[in-house]
Amino acid sequence: MSRGRAFVLGATGQIGRAAVRALAEDGWEVAAASHGGGRDGTWDDGVRTVALDREEEGALAAALGDGCDVLVDMVAFGQAHAAQLAGLAGLVGSAVVISSGAVYEDDRGRSFDTQGEPDGFPEYPVPIPEAQRTVAPGDATYGTRKIALERELLAIGDALPVTLLRAGAVHGEHCRTPRELYFVKRLLDGRRRRVLAYGGESRFHPVHASNVAELIRLAALRPAPRVLNAGDPQAPTVAEIGAAVDDVFGLKTETVLMAGAPPEGGVGETPWSGAHDVVYDMSAAEQELGYRPVTGYAPSLPQTVAWLTAQLEGRDWRRAFPKMARVYGEALFDYAAEDAWLEEYDRRV
Repeated sequence: MSRGRAFVLGATGQIGRAAVRALAEDGWEVAAASHGGGRDGTWDDGVRTVALDREEEGALAAALGDGCDVLVDMVAFGQAHAAQLAGLAGLVGSAVVISSGAVYEDDRGRSFDTQGEPDGFPEYPVPIPEAQRTVAPGDATYGTRKIALERELLAIGDALPVTLLRAGAVHGEHCRTPRELYFVKRLLDGRRRRVLAYGGESRFHPVHASNVAELIRLAALRPAPRVLNAGDPQAPTVAEIGAAVDDVFGLKTETVLMAGAPPEGGVGETPWSGAHDVVYDMSAAEQELGYRPVTGYAPSLPQTVAWLTAQLEGRDWRRAFPKMARVYGEALFDYAAEDAWLEEYDRRV
């Protein structure tokens, strides 16, 4: 017996692929919408694919036809998309929309938007509850657009009950900015020493795409206007992540721990590095949805590493992951700067 009709927007993205799979396996009739109308090889044959540009006037409503029971939106940003979704009230029974932990602000007004400033890295409570203060809504940044989206959708209330999932650092296959690349590429390049700033103790709460998909599946069954964090069961330190990647390769790497922030040039800085922990409180999701993660960080790594290795085979990392190169820059793999720092470090010790 079908649980109803689910329409997934952004279906061929990293989270979308997992969400379509989870909903179909749970008995939903799933329409998977994306720009190209593509299909993931792991999906059930019953999944219907739809080619859709949500920015085209009226296209989303037309694709929905006579409606759906739940709309899952991976690619909603800002007030315009909130208004688009609000206009579907009555056509859509409920919605699950991906937001971000980037909306949080600490008690001094610091957020991900200020982390590049002197003493600008936010110092949140550990763990961060959903009630933590947030940045002001606006159009300036990813975080301000996401909180604008959240507030507009929550204001609809029961007319269109929306669950907003504030995702942590999403990992797994099909990621366009895979943080694990930092360690995987070094090992593939024969690097057996690495430098980690902040003593390797930085924590930036990860969430595997399949765990986000599980939260989506549960929220679809229990519609309500709400905001929930989305994270893995553990938030490992960056040193623990590096060791876990080593284990997948069966290799040992010497880790040199740098006290405090990385020097100019970024030696020792990783995609997880920060002066303070970013760890999300998952108790609300557990209590409201009965959330139990389907995987943890270390158990999910072998599949992620295998996918990354395949993507890099015969390709420059910047071509394999152009968005990664744009976001993190060339310094991510500046081995010459790293070796110079290590040479000076060896002289000192």
